[in-house]
Amino acid sequence: MLAPPTHRLLYSCCILLAWLLLCFWSWRQARRRTEQQAQAAHELHAPATDQTILVAHASQTGQAEALAHQTAEALRQGGLSARVAALGQLDLALLRAHPRILIVASTYGEGDAPDSAAAFADTLMTRNDPGAAMLNGLQYAVLALGDSEYHHYCGFGRRLDTWLRDNGATPLFDRVEADKADPAALRHWQHHLGLLTGCSDLPDWEPPNYRPWRLAQRTLLNPDSQGAPCFHLILTPPDDIDASWQAGDIAEIGPRDARDGALHPHREYSISSIPADGAVHLLVRQMRHHDGRLGLGSGWLTHIAQPGDTIDLRLRTNSNFHLPADDRPLILIGNGTGLAGLRALLKARIAAGHHRNWLIFGERNAAHDWYHREEIEGWLAGGKLERLDTVFSRDTAERRYVQHRLLEASNTVRDWIAASSDIYVCGSLQGMAQGVDEALTHILGADGLAALRHENRYRRDVY
Repeated sequence: MLAPPTHRLLYSCCILLAWLLLCFWSWRQARRRTEQQAQAAHELHAPATDQTILVAHASQTGQAEALAHQTAEALRQGGLSARVAALGQLDLALLRAHPRILIVASTYGEGDAPDSAAAFADTLMTRNDPGAAMLNGLQYAVLALGDSEYHHYCGFGRRLDTWLRDNGATPLFDRVEADKADPAALRHWQHHLGLLTGCSDLPDWEPPNYRPWRLAQRTLLNPDSQGAPCFHLILTPPDDIDASWQAGDIAEIGPRDARDGALHPHREYSISSIPADGAVHLLVRQMRHHDGRLGLGSGWLTHIAQPGDTIDLRLRTNSNFHLPADDRPLILIGNGTGLAGLRALLKARIAAGHHRNWLIFGERNAAHDWYHREEIEGWLAGGKLERLDTVFSRDTAERRYVQHRLLEASNTVRDWIAASSDIYVCGSLQGMAQGVDEALTHILGADGLAALRHENRYRRDVY
């Protein structure tokens, strides 16, 4: 039965009105996008200050772009100036005009650049003259998004990282790779953003799924040290989980500002033990702000929490710092609490019967800051550690650090590299890691160090 003419006319008017509203909405959205693009282009070409960070994205489906905007917002919350642009909008002049750039890069297909970054890859990234150092002075970091089911996992992000390094740019921190936008990898990226801004209270985009571990033991390792107190912590898992991790992995901790306080954004610590130890061991330095307040993470672990208390903890894999499967030689370099990650690697190597290990460790004073000394010297005496070099900067009139010891042992370093040795570095990014990088460049040459990177034989866990 047909509806009366007045009803049909009403339906037609409603459909027409809905269509007009849809057209108006689409027009407004298009206009808003055009205005946003124009504003972004204007900001992109505005003069950059020393505090300006450019956040670029190479996006195929929009995920990298969304993460770039989240990154920029986190930087702004931390008090920095941030602007966002597509990687395809950038040219050499714009790269040189910005002192710092963070890039969120997806990979399309089998290692290709996303469509939006294809022109950048085909023009700028084909210019590769390391001697020219055309990006000298630029500091950068890359968040590489990928899918490990593809053979060339994170291929474009890795290629972009290599191109930036080869052309003189300096990494703010090592490349972060996120398999299928893994929340743990994204939290690790956020961890670096917090260090970059100096703001430790940036909220987690997705909080870790913590489990209730127990603080079983806490020991001060450096009484009377010139430096801040450093503690060895032992944390035991709850009875209902089979805790498993590999040497090189990370503990994500949920800190609190009181024993019954609320959780705060996570902190990350290198695990210094292996599962055979039955517990997660940490090496934590107690940090204080300029006004004397305890750092949130270290304050919770070294002062507020008491033995027997519950510690919210999640284990995170750190595959880039895992050991090789074979018995090739290893050179392990670190300073301060960076010894934690190296200690776990050594424990795993020794358990596997692989004894071609060379440890180079630096701290302030041998009398106070030689952490786990008896254990490590026992490994040396038992032939489980082939060589040990220590450098204590306050014990000599001239300040000497691990990079100086490396340079003094240049010939031996080259011999170990020729014998297929890998290099692992753990500790502070500023000072130590940069100094080691420069020393290795001097010893092996820029091409030699680049070859180690390309072969994944130069691995770092620095912060």
